[in-house]
Amino acid sequence: MPSLDFAASFVKDESGVVSVDWVVLTAALVGLGLAVTNVVGAGLEDLSEDIRTQLMTDHIRTGFNE
Repeated sequence: MPSLDFAASFVKDESGVVSVDWVVLTAALVGLGLAVTNVVGAGLEDLSEDIRTQLMTDHIRTGFNE
């Protein structure tokens, strides 16, 4: 049976395993990148709000007698 021989050779073949490994590794790296972006973005948003508040409360002297 040629189709049974083809199925047996397909099951034993390992040439596509590297592709699966790369897909899993790439998905993990993309997930890690998204998580890091989320954490850093939240921290930067908080820091930029602190800087904005500080700049809004500072008074700039425009003369020597103020």
